[in-house]
Amino acid sequence: MKVSVSGLISSGAAALWLAVASGAMAQPPAANSGAAKMQPNPNPMPRASDGKPDLSGTWQAGGVSIFGEPGAPPLHPLPPAPIKPPARQPIPYQPWADAKRKTLTVLDDPTSKCFLPGVPRITGMPMPLEIVQKPNEVVILYESFRAWRRIPLDDQLRHSDDLTPTWMGDSVGKWDGDTLVVDVTGFNDKTWLAGQGTIHTDKLHVIERFKPINYDTILYEATVDDPGALTKPWTTSSILRRPIDVHVEEYECIENNPDNDHIKRAFELEKKNESK
Repeated sequence: MKVSVSGLISSGAAALWLAVASGAMAQPPAANSGAAKMQPNPNPMPRASDGKPDLSGTWQAGGVSIFGEPGAPPLHPLPPAPIKPPARQPIPYQPWADAKRKTLTVLDDPTSKCFLPGVPRITGMPMPLEIVQKPNEVVILYESFRAWRRIPLDDQLRHSDDLTPTWMGDSVGKWDGDTLVVDVTGFNDKTWLAGQGTIHTDKLHVIERFKPINYDTILYEATVDDPGALTKPWTTSSILRRPIDVHVEEYECIENNPDNDHIKRAFELEKKNESK
């Protein structure tokens, strides 16, 4: 009898972790077109005292708060999003990187070992994040892996000349009209960009755009450039919604992630059975 890995992982937390690893819950089904399509909505984003859109509050790209449990609606349904993201395109890897990524499995996912997910991956995870907006900086607090980012605002997007490579990179932002643009650099090469095996090098450079659509919707776009691993820039996007009665809660990775040794044994058993 063929044994399935998913059949050996029974806890709800483990299922959530596997969904995060694969990117299955990162965003709703995308439109077929190559450009985001918007529907009219009269409910605008509020303005801060400096006149900029006030992005402050709790946001989420997926998960049960937005889509509900399988076969059931969310506890607090939101109106349909007025915009759909463009279809996600394959990452244009250089031959060496494409070959390497094909050798990787869920066991190699850095988040399975409780390491930070990196940018842009963390924004699409099915757990809430909180934006705290001030005139001179924006702070993002993530439920995922207790991550946080401090984003000073600088119209010249100037980074320090002496950056230490990190999991989440160094972020600097500015306003482009009503869109918050965040320039991120100074990464290590240990995170994944999206789902399974989406590697990169320490030459990674990400430009994020948080575009408010209305009171409860932000279009998030991230343009990824990595001359060490990609043949050209790659763009990914997701829709952030403002969930009702949801806030960032404590997240303990060790309790929420399944045992890697257990998963490894399950993979080995499944592979053995497939070869018979």
